[in-house]
Amino acid sequence: MLEIYQEIAKVIAEGGEIAVATVVSTTGSTPREVGAKMLVRADRSIVGSIGGGSIEAAVINKAIEVIKRGQPQLAHFSLTAEEGEIGMICGGDTDVFIEPILPPHTLYIFGGGHISLSLAKIGKLVGLRVAVIDDRPEYANAERFPDADSILVEDFSHVFPKLKIDKSSYLIIVTRGHKYDELVLEQALKTNAKYIGMIGSKTKNKTVFSHLLAKGIPQQLLDTVHAPIGLDIFAHTPEEIALSILAEIVRVRRAPA
Repeated sequence: MLEIYQEIAKVIAEGGEIAVATVVSTTGSTPREVGAKMLVRADRSIVGSIGGGSIEAAVINKAIEVIKRGQPQLAHFSLTAEEGEIGMICGGDTDVFIEPILPPHTLYIFGGGHISLSLAKIGKLVGLRVAVIDDRPEYANAERFPDADSILVEDFSHVFPKLKIDKSSYLIIVTRGHKYDELVLEQALKTNAKYIGMIGSKTKNKTVFSHLLAKGIPQQLLDTVHAPIGLDIFAHTPEEIALSILAEIVRVRRAPA
């Protein structure tokens, strides 16, 4: 059991994704007792056991679903030969509670302008941790962004080593000019962020991409950038643009693997 808790702590520290399955009730003959636990990683590898055989394989499948959806699930398994739900003949029933342990999904907003104000508010509403980065203290401050979890006043060229960006990170580039957008995008493409989006017209984005191509950034990497950013909902106001961006992020976050 200690090994499971040690692995949970390790995965959390590394920003990984896992699910923990716990036997919560049993009737009749079952492979494991109440309290038995098994940790399931996103690659289907496990630590511990809740009984082996078909029931374990079934729990692993459900655990992967739980990781993808980010929602816990109580699963019931019948182990009787007559019902044959999972091909075991122990003769009992067991309930397994499967809960996800996921890193916090963080929205990194580069730029503290008008769109960023709404991005921070809507980001919190959809359950994201919000970080705002700008090199101007008059734009990046707690009074302006009361919903932000963290605010960094930092030069864009130096800030990335201070950020913990992983596959649960969503990067939005909305700085005050294409020069800064390009600077941030070049560094963002070196991360394993789940989402990278950059605001701007098709002409501006094409210019930025051509500069980065000249610097050796592969085209296939640039193709992963959401630019133009956001879903096409014919947005005009900063609030509508922010809504379209967060809608796109939700779609990326919730899309089936």
